[in-house]
Amino acid sequence: MRKLTLPQINFNKLKSGFRANFERLSKDGFEKIFNNIDQLGIKRGVDRVGIDRFINQCALMAAGSGVVTGAGGITTMLVGVPVDLINLITQQFRVTLAINYYNRGDYRIPFDEFIKIIATSLKVDAGITVTKTIMEEVAEKLLINIGSKTAERLVPVVGAIIGGSANYLFIKRMAASVKDMHAVVIDIK
Repeated sequence: MRKLTLPQINFNKLKSGFRANFERLSKDGFEKIFNNIDQLGIKRGVDRVGIDRFINQCALMAAGSGVVTGAGGITTMLVGVPVDLINLITQQFRVTLAINYYNRGDYRIPFDEFIKIIATSLKVDAGITVTKTIMEEVAEKLLINIGSKTAERLVPVVGAIIGGSANYLFIKRMAASVKDMHAVVIDIK
């Protein structure tokens, strides 16, 4: 009977690559993701289906990438986690923009103001200026939420369920946090 062997994974190399991508994400990635979001399309979506249904659609799209990432085991996870992360951030940004539009009536928002809203919803100290520090804190909070589920995704079926559920619940929790935040008047300077 042949021995079952697992592929050798260099976790130090993986960790250093992850760290480099993390730094790149916190420097330019958030603004690039933000700039690629159609804010007018979000306004139209909220006007057409309502805020709660729009949030649910975003949560389902995030869940879809979580299921795909978790279903394939370690191979899919290695390729899928970065894609899942980008999709999760995009859906969170879309939900935040939608709630902001719903409460303020204006769908246009500059990136500097937007990242402060994201930081506040993630419980990051938004009193600091929008610098590399705030971007890194936002990226760290997002990655902690995603990374805590990554290990469970190694088992395909369980990983798919966990990945999809984790992403769905993350978007729903973030929406609730942003809604609560909009209930309180925040002076953004």
